[in-house]
Amino acid sequence: MRLPVVFAALIVAGASSAVAQSRPLTVEIDHAQRIALRGAAASVIVGNPAIADVTVVDAATLYITGKGYGVTEVVVVDAIGRPLFQNQVVVTGGTTGAVRVWRGAQMTEMACGGSCAPSIRAAGAGTAAATPPTVP
Repeated sequence: MRLPVVFAALIVAGASSAVAQSRPLTVEIDHAQRIALRGAAASVIVGNPAIADVTVVDAATLYITGKGYGVTEVVVVDAIGRPLFQNQVVVTGGTTGAVRVWRGAQMTEMACGGSCAPSIRAAGAGTAAATPPTVP
């Protein structure tokens, strides 16, 4: 009689260890979010490295940095391939003051505090999000 109870407990424990997140992780561009893992990471996969980057601080801590506007996925697995973290990452403009100035196809991003100045990303950073939409 105890065996079915133990078996059911193992099934529930396995189901609760799923790492896929229900809500996307939102990261502001040029900002980072700390992620604490429940085990030691062996591999990190970033769907689109132009949107987000991952820095591994130690085996159980990583930072996801927003590099370009858009949506991608980050997956972290342990040494035997079990997922420790899997989530959609949405990189947004955030709440900091920024303005994009378009001169034809040339984009300059301006960081605005008390005044506006060209940001490091002024050359367009080579991302698809940095090019203006084309109109047929």
